[in-house]
Amino acid sequence: MKTILCYGDSITWGYIPGTAARYPLQLRWPSVLQATLGTDYHVIAEGLTGRYTVHEDPFRVGRNGAALLQPILETHAPIDLLILFLGTNDVLHNPELTAYDAAQGVACLTHIAQRSQTGPAGAAPKIMIISPPRIHTLSHELLQQCHGDITQSESFDKHFRAVATQHQCAFLDAAACVEPSPLDGVHLDEHAQAALGSAIANRVGSIFTTDAANETHSIYGNP
Repeated sequence: MKTILCYGDSITWGYIPGTAARYPLQLRWPSVLQATLGTDYHVIAEGLTGRYTVHEDPFRVGRNGAALLQPILETHAPIDLLILFLGTNDVLHNPELTAYDAAQGVACLTHIAQRSQTGPAGAAPKIMIISPPRIHTLSHELLQQCHGDITQSESFDKHFRAVATQHQCAFLDAAACVEPSPLDGVHLDEHAQAALGSAIANRVGSIFTTDAANETHSIYGNP
């Protein structure tokens, strides 16, 4: 059985757009991922509303993703695949931060994971980096809470892809799969949660299929 840890923010948590409520377990994208992949995989959801990549929140404790990642990895070890799905809050709440900065925050998380020794046999887990969906027009409620430059999200793909390439991680652009709900401009409706879970499942399947093929070639040589 392969263990997959999904490390994210309110989208991974299952935040219902326009509310403070949470989707039922089966409707959240990690659960869709689990159902799609089947019993050969164990999917663990570690989503937290308001989580940043490497920044503190002055009003809520425990939102610095870098501070918590190592103990969470150790809690669930051994981990075959870590999915990093963060960065939205960095630009949503901080007017001085860019998409490049958010991607560099994910790079810091990648460094932590690659040194963590929490993969099989004490190696590092494999890593998939997900570039977040673009942020659309914010609801009145979110406008009161969020003061960042939401246009920065338009270049998430470019900068997150570069980090994934540099650190030899798998990559998925969520903006190519889903768009946020018009109810708040950030979070996903039920259809988008399901679509994202299915897209991630396809990418995960290709990661492990490629690994199996490479392992076969290393043992038996090219056919």
